[in-house]
Parts: sequence; C-alpha cells; structure tokens
Amino acid sequence: MNSPKDFTASVGADMRVTQKRVLFVTRRTSPQVKSFDEERVQAFPEALIRALLAIECLFIVLVFLSLFFNAPLEGIANPTNTPNPAKAPWYFLGLQEMLHYFPPVVAGIIIPGLLVTALFVIPYFDINVEAEGFFLRNYQRRLTLSMGISGALSLFLWFFDVYVALVPTLIIAGLMLLAALSSTDSPNRLRRYLASRPISWWIMTWFLFELIVLTTVGTFFRGPGWSWVWPWRS
Repeated sequence: MNSPKDFTASVGADMRVTQKRVLFVTRRTSPQVKSFDEERVQAFPEALIRALLAIECLFIVLVFLSLFFNAPLEGIANPTNTPNPAKAPWYFLGLQEMLHYFPPVVAGIIIPGLLVTALFVIPYFDINVEAEGFFLRNYQRRLTLSMGISGALSLFLWFFDVYVALVPTLIIAGLMLLAALSSTDSPNRLRRYLASRPISWWIMTWFLFELIVLTTVGTFFRGPGWSWVWPWRS
C-alpha cells in the first residue's frame, strides 16, 4: 500500500446502500482469485440462438434447392391403377424393406417398439457416462457381452435371410473387435479412434448404418413385386 488510509464504519438501515467490503493484504500474503468455469450454459440465449440460426440456415438452403430442383412427385393418384411396386416415402423405405423379411407384427410393431423403448430406457442406466472408450474398462466382460449380442443378432438375421441387415451388423461387429484389440496409444490413427469410442457411439453408428443400407436397398434395388433389381437395368 502506497499510503495508509483511514477506514470508518457507519451504521445504517439499508444494507444495499451502505454495505462495504474491505480487504486487508499483508506483506506475507498475496491476493488470490479462484474462478471455475461452469460446465453448463444457459439454454437462453446460448443454445436457443444457435438452434434458431441452424433452422434459418436450413430453411434458406431448402428454399434455394426448391428454386432449382422440382420435387420428385408422381402424377395424380388413380385408384384403378396401383403402381408396382408401391413404395412408401423414402424415410419409410427402411421399414418397408423390413416388411419384406418379417411378418407385419414383427417389422411394424415389435422392432420399432423396441427401438422407441430403448430410447426411453437407456438414458436411465449408468452406461459409460464418461464417454470414454468402451473397452478401456472391464475389458473381458465388455468384449464377451458385445460379441455375444452381435452373434445372437447375426444369427437372428441369418435365420430370416435378412442379408442386407446382416452385412452392416457383421461390419460393426468386426470394427468393435478391432477396437477391443487396439488402444488409445496405437500408432495407427484408425485404431486409436476406434479404441476411444464409447458404447453410445457404437450403438448409434450401427443404427444409422442399418438405416442407410435398408433405405438405399428399398429405393434403388427394389422393382415390381418388391423383387431385387439392379439400378442400371430398366
């Protein structure tokens, strides 16, 4: 302190006006300010503004696309002339492809119901919340569990001849096995990346892979009577 100062204390009724804070710093101590960054941010305005910007950008892109490309709509529906094949919108073609293999109750109710139920149930379980590599802890147990589930699912798909869904499942199972045999210190970049992926990443990747494959097959590889056709053949 350059020069001594006198501090006086007064008595008042309104503490919001008369309250004072005095800090005494001696020669043996130094002022320290401890601050912690918050892990959460306010939904408004941070998250909401970003969501609004994303929606606006998507809207502008869709408007520009609609100016240059026509919507792939067919003619007026004719009840006396049903097209063959009668395909659902593209976002339902994956489900329609499953109806080709499974009974309607299985493909239309049980499987979608299990997926929706999983979306509600999984968040209530303490499953790899730290988002670390799935095989970095409890290695043997998790490897046995993942390979057992993958094997049972593969046998189920093979029994019903659902090869279009079996191939993505086997690919994801192979990548999981590669991740289990890798480490985050591996010299290979791909193996390091796979070893650091959590269980949520594996489940979502498998789901999106299956959805893309089933939708692609239903869109380009299904012809009259839902038979297999090659896209380059009329």
